[in-house]
Amino acid sequence: MAANWVPYPRSFLGLLLTGFTLVAVPLVGALAYSAWHTEQLADQSRSAVYSASQAARASRSLVNRIGSIERLAQQLSMLDDSELAADYARVHGSFKQVASELTLLPLDEAQRAALLKTVTQEQALYDRLAERPRTRVEARQVGKLTSDLAETAYEVLAISYLVADREVVRLRANAEIVQRQLILLVLFGTAVALGTALVLSRYIARPIAELDGSIRQLGDADFSRPIKVRGPEDLQTLGERLDWLRRRLVELEAEKNRFLRHLSHELKTPLTALREGAELLNDQVGGPLAPPQRQVVAIMRDNSVKLQRLIEDLLDYQRALHAAASLEPRVVALDALVREVVRTHELAMRAKAQSLALDLAHVTVEADPEKLRSILDNLVGNAVKFTPGGGTISVAAYVGAAGTEAVVDVVDSGPGVPAEERDAIFNSFFRGRAQGSGRIEGTGLGLAIAREFTEAHGGRITVVAGAKGGHDGAHFRVTLPRKATRVLAAA
Repeated sequence: MAANWVPYPRSFLGLLLTGFTLVAVPLVGALAYSAWHTEQLADQSRSAVYSASQAARASRSLVNRIGSIERLAQQLSMLDDSELAADYARVHGSFKQVASELTLLPLDEAQRAALLKTVTQEQALYDRLAERPRTRVEARQVGKLTSDLAETAYEVLAISYLVADREVVRLRANAEIVQRQLILLVLFGTAVALGTALVLSRYIARPIAELDGSIRQLGDADFSRPIKVRGPEDLQTLGERLDWLRRRLVELEAEKNRFLRHLSHELKTPLTALREGAELLNDQVGGPLAPPQRQVVAIMRDNSVKLQRLIEDLLDYQRALHAAASLEPRVVALDALVREVVRTHELAMRAKAQSLALDLAHVTVEADPEKLRSILDNLVGNAVKFTPGGGTISVAAYVGAAGTEAVVDVVDSGPGVPAEERDAIFNSFFRGRAQGSGRIEGTGLGLAIAREFTEAHGGRITVVAGAKGGHDGAHFRVTLPRKATRVLAAA
């Protein structure tokens, strides 16, 4: 419902581009966010490598200076040499500088304690050897101090490895956090993109669905409702053209109906006068007629009746074509409808001493009952017409093998349908030759109407090769879907 107030772009292409942009935004955002986090991880890795290398360099430098301090301290304990004292002072200053550099690194409490212990021990040794006035320092005391300082040096050396390990652990932890965040971001971004795509697909599909519904409306010959398509301007314009087509079809339909009414009136009026005149002559109202004259009058009367029937059949066929496009399906008991249709032909069958065989299963279909009645009436009427006196007519109704179709078979014992006419027999105005019984008059529209109505229901009507029961005759089969389907009528 929210999409009703959201404005459409001016063109359908703009609508597609807008939809593509909205779907791409969360995905592009997720990609940018992942790139930013990747850059952060790269900065952290560079910082970790730099810290580890600085710690390693400073630790090695500190250990090297402790070695020099140990050697100079041993010498100063035995010799009071000013040059040795100056060298020791320089090494001591360098040691303090390296220690200061180490304190700038990201050390934990244990590492800082070890470094402070080393610095304190070195300072104590330096103060002992550099005090004035100079007192004698025993070599054993210096040896103990330098030994303690050397042991502590190994702890200082381990600082570099500890710093590197800690940075690796921290970097791995950050990478895992970023990985989880990126997974959640990808899932969220994908969900947002899919949700947006679903909403936009309905938003984009709505004018297309309206166009499809409008075309189906025209195909169903429903010209009463105006056609209006919402959406971009180009689709709205297309909807306006469809509405113009609807109005034009209404005009053409009205013109056709008006033409048929006028044609019916113009043809029937002189034809009625012709028939009445022929009847009056045949009744010898104007005086007695010679036998040749009576024969001419009979020919005139018979052909006027035939011409009137042809005109009525033609008008009925036009109405049938129009009706085929406007079905009103509902549930129909096919077996009951067959019995009703057969009942209307009982008198004609009795007049020709024809026998009837019914094999009707209880079958229901969703169909227009009037159109279905017309199909059955044409088939049974044809069977009565072409079956000779004393012949047999069989009508069966059953469910197809798949269970989704209903089948009606109408079989007669007449001359049958030649193989070369089985396709053309359903064409309008086609009248085949009736083998064995001469030509039977008709307009050739009954089977054409039956085919139009059958195909309008989504079914099919065929001539089955070889009559049911093994005897000669015509075998017509109508197959209809049991559930109504939206099929555009061929008419």
